[in-house]
Amino acid sequence: MLDRIIAIVNDDVITLTDLNREGAALFLRITQEAPPEQVERTLVKAREEMLSSLIDKLIVAQRAKKMGVSVANPEVDSAIGRIIEGNKTTPEKFWQQMTLMGASEPDYREIIRSQILQEKLIDYEIRSRVVVNEERIREFYEKNYTQKMKEDAYHLLQMGFVWKENTPAAKDDARRRAEEVRKQALAGEDFRTLARQSSNLPSAKDGGDIGVFKKSEMAAHMKVGLLGLQVGQISAIQETPAGYQFFKLLSDKGDARLQSSYETVKEQIRQQLYEEALSSQFQKWVKELRDQAYIKKLL
Repeated sequence: MLDRIIAIVNDDVITLTDLNREGAALFLRITQEAPPEQVERTLVKAREEMLSSLIDKLIVAQRAKKMGVSVANPEVDSAIGRIIEGNKTTPEKFWQQMTLMGASEPDYREIIRSQILQEKLIDYEIRSRVVVNEERIREFYEKNYTQKMKEDAYHLLQMGFVWKENTPAAKDDARRRAEEVRKQALAGEDFRTLARQSSNLPSAKDGGDIGVFKKSEMAAHMKVGLLGLQVGQISAIQETPAGYQFFKLLSDKGDARLQSSYETVKEQIRQQLYEEALSSQFQKWVKELRDQAYIKKLL
């Protein structure tokens, strides 16, 4: 019995057998779980989406072949071994479960091979395009890691310069250090970096970020420092019982908020943004390959 060709992609073809093999688990789940009156319509849509996915995979495989990129059997074995270990099961039970889901071992191995091939091509052609800078991380943090406050509140960065002994010379030295660093901040140098490098306060490790304060929660020198201050501006130097401080106002009127310090979630945010950007770049790359390819659907 001859197989039916359902798509032509450059010099290769996709058959109905290819589609049924790739979508076996999904198609089985639809027939078992979808309402009877929706099964056929849902299967039609699933087949169309699966065919589109197969075309993308074939285009990627063709690109890999052109570049001389391949996946050896030991690489597939290792990847499957990690999956089995991650599921805390045995190979026998794992393959039994795959069979129940409608996927044979050879078919599943080809799926894994395709995924590894995709990762290799991402390494070769896409990762260099993806850059997540500090500004994007900071913007995501300000938007997602805080929570609105009902009354006026102020998100502050702080630097402090303490004197080790209560003498005129020690006070003058602390004042001098505060003035020097404040001038750097006013000149456009990053406040958080300066705080880490120069501030004597515990908040230095968080880039001077002391979070969100209501006015009722502020010390007197903080209230004085914030008088007339606009968002983004740096306050005058204020004397405290132990030294000198100045602040940068990040936001007010309840617009800025804080749940976790920036430093504790920075790398987590970076990884999330990186993965999102990588996925976006991959989709753009595949679309470029699609636009350059000859594709004819016959389904």
